[in-house]
Amino acid sequence: MESRLEHIKQLIAALPDSPGVYQYFNEEGTIIYVGKAVNLKRRVSSYFNKTHDSVKTNILVRHIHDLKYIVVNSENEAFLLENNLIKKYQPRYNILLKDGKTYPWLCITREEFPRVFKTRTVMKGADYFGPYSSVWMLDTLLELIRELYPIRTCRFPLNGETISSGKYKVCLQYHIHNCTGVCAGLQSSADYQKMIDEIKEIAKGNSHIITDYLLVQMQQLAVEQRFEEAQKLKEKYDSIVKYQSKTVITTTNDDNLDVFGYDDDENSAYINILRISKGSVVQGFTIEYQKKLDEPKEELLAFGILELRERLHSTSKTLIVPFTPDLSEENFEFFVPQRGDKKKLLDLSLQNVRQYKLDKLKQAEKLNPDQRAMRLMKEIQNTLHLSRLPQTIECFDNSNISGSDAVAACVVFKKCKPSKKDYRKYIIKTVTGPDDYASMQEVVRRRYGRMLDEGTPLPDLILTDGGKGQMEVVRQVLEDELQLKIPIAGLVKNDRHRTNELLFGFPPKVVGLKPTDFMFKFLGSVQEEVHRFAITFHREKRSKRQTTSELDDVKGIGEKTKIDLLRHFKSLKRAKSAKIEELAEVVGKSKASILYAHFHPNLTA
Repeated sequence: MESRLEHIKQLIAALPDSPGVYQYFNEEGTIIYVGKAVNLKRRVSSYFNKTHDSVKTNILVRHIHDLKYIVVNSENEAFLLENNLIKKYQPRYNILLKDGKTYPWLCITREEFPRVFKTRTVMKGADYFGPYSSVWMLDTLLELIRELYPIRTCRFPLNGETISSGKYKVCLQYHIHNCTGVCAGLQSSADYQKMIDEIKEIAKGNSHIITDYLLVQMQQLAVEQRFEEAQKLKEKYDSIVKYQSKTVITTTNDDNLDVFGYDDDENSAYINILRISKGSVVQGFTIEYQKKLDEPKEELLAFGILELRERLHSTSKTLIVPFTPDLSEENFEFFVPQRGDKKKLLDLSLQNVRQYKLDKLKQAEKLNPDQRAMRLMKEIQNTLHLSRLPQTIECFDNSNISGSDAVAACVVFKKCKPSKKDYRKYIIKTVTGPDDYASMQEVVRRRYGRMLDEGTPLPDLILTDGGKGQMEVVRQVLEDELQLKIPIAGLVKNDRHRTNELLFGFPPKVVGLKPTDFMFKFLGSVQEEVHRFAITFHREKRSKRQTTSELDDVKGIGEKTKIDLLRHFKSLKRAKSAKIEELAEVVGKSKASILYAHFHPNLTA
């Protein structure tokens, strides 16, 4: 260890005070980290002269056995070199660009009579436009191309020689007017290439050039009274305008803009680009970086900007960003809008990047259902500042009518899923009349007193179906009587009996959650579940009491007779209206006479 540190100190002592890129190597000589610095000596020294707050950074330092550096002229050159080295070597502790899938491109071949199609494989010998993270956008573009331009779809190696030899014949596409029959020499190479040139302009986002040209041509044809030709151009013009209407999202007058949205979570950073040309989104793309250390968002956004502009071959001079990235570049300028059309563009990019993040999360949760539960438990823990993950959550509710048939229920959720085998029903024993607070205290006392006696693991979070009052009476039992410290939250319903607020802490305070939040929806579902469970138990108890009480005092009628009677007639009301013969078929003549006399005291059986 000492020799390693001595070696590192000697290397640091020789470092210059100039901009550059440093590379860290492990014991095997593998690059494990690449970084940039305005001052190489100061930046590299900072890794070894203190203990870092980040655990990951401390682990990195322990694995550094050697370092190398490259001096450059400016901070910007250092950034570009750092980016290239990370992409080349993919060091273990640097952010990792994740390309989990291949995105589609629009391909235009370089044949004498080019073909146009969608592909996910990029090879030499063709022009490619994209990539398109939205397949819908690419399909919309292809639909427009096929509607306007009768280009060939066959794969024949067409050229002047093969066409003049008469080797090929027109196919069905020609007869349904989807192709002009170039294989049979029915269209010149120049006319065909003119269509391809227009397609390229549309793919580049320059469809306005074509519509402006068509508008002039239509007006000229109308002056010359060539109305049929003008009508054909108008149909073409309308189709392109219709395509534009599907992508126009702003009234900004800027010719070219790159708009970047940024979002992140604990493990990844997501960066989206929207390329804008004359008010239209011509391309949209999102990438994900997997974090390795505690990289600042300004640096992550800078990496994303360089990567996305390189991929999409962007030359835009104005970049709309949510915050200023750690990147100094003379070829373009950053703009952080606060209002207006540019702010709307930024909001749209942010919406796209968040949707991408959500889609990735949903895909991951489908492959690993436990990941969704873990995310939810972490969200509850962070929101309520709990000391441990709420793997077991219990919720209570009371149910009674004017104090009669008072019951309570407890539902248990483990890892955010209902554990029905752990649900419990309680008949209130010590409370007279409708006293919800006293009933709640009795149930909490019985449940957790027994769990303490049996050594059963206690829950990580308790939810009460009610506000501050319910929370306080539960706290009194737990802390003052049982000496337990379990977090308590209250779920408050509105006038429409829907979960409205979440309370936590003592004194209880409202936790700021929106009704659309994932955590709020989950807690609301827990409250609905305990309410359902309590109401069902209360109805069962009340129904049993109402059903059995009338027959309990009838001499000669036992429990089995009552069960047989209700099983056959389904209700006491139907049994009362039955004829004596019908009763006799179920319980026998003797008991039928007793029951009939009881049901009809004014009649003689």
